Amino acid sequence: MQRLTGEYEVKLDAKMRFKMPSQLMKQLEEVSTHHFVVNRGFEKHLTLYPKTVWEGITEQIDKLSLFNTKQRQFVRYFYRGATELSLDGSDRLLLPKGLTDYAEISKEMILFAYKDRIELWAKEKYASLIEEEPEDFSSFAQDVIGNIELDI
Repeated sequence: MQRLTGEYEVKLDAKMRFKMPSQLMKQLEEVSTHHFVVNRGFEKHLTLYPKTVWEGITEQIDKLSLFNTKQRQFVRYFYRGATELSLDGSDRLLLPKGLTDYAEISKEMILFAYKDRIELWAKEKYASLIEEEPEDFSSFAQDVIGNIELDI
């Protein structure tokens, strides 16, 4: 599977639509049709999944036991707000109001593409997130992946 990459600044119109950047569209053509699912992220942002990626994730989520309280709660939280979207003829996506309210997205948004998904951030929140980068990124990296063998 191809990896998505890049940070893209987009503007939303009054109907909460945004145009998918052409560079990102080129990457998406290899991993997706023009169908997506948008959902709440783990932080106050949204995550946009190509439909095929969403289906793979939900296959795993659906294996959780609904008889286990924590697993059942996770399933509810994970699926809450999930909405299928399709690009229109102008390569725009219309975001649901409930989700944009949750992520405090209004006029400007950052699309942060990585791995197989795209995080959608209010521009100000993304700037704050980037400013919080650890002072010593090397130590942070050591803590997170220091014991993992990588082919880098």
